[in-house]
Amino acid sequence: MQTLLDILTKAGGWHHGLHLHIDNPPYLPLVIEATDESGPLGLMALSVAHYGEQHGDAMRDPEMLFELGFAGGVARLDPFYWRNDYVGIEQWSRRIVDDHYLCVFALHRQHEPFAKTWDTNLRHQGFVDAFDPARHVRR
Repeated sequence: MQTLLDILTKAGGWHHGLHLHIDNPPYLPLVIEATDESGPLGLMALSVAHYGEQHGDAMRDPEMLFELGFAGGVARLDPFYWRNDYVGIEQWSRRIVDDHYLCVFALHRQHEPFAKTWDTNLRHQGFVDAFDPARHVRR
């Protein structure tokens, strides 16, 4: 998840109200936002999504939610949600249900490699270089 962490570092780190919109043609725009709610373990949460458009509606292709944690002083992103509006799929691999932590391990084991592959693709597609904090950070 180093690509997303590098972009987050260039943006000055996670903070409430963080909203990054990165245009990098020919790819779909990438939006990285701090969420208002914590993740399932109570950690800071981050939404990462490519947005397309269909019939005038914004479409996530995909969106993932991550918890931002630190282990040994090293930042780590752990996925807990995946959504793709074009195929009508929404998946929670970790969440709080009736005040209980729920983890669907098989689904989480699918989200983790998808997130790593997506992160690698974002790097190869040049999203780190396309991100300019002076133009893309809204405070």
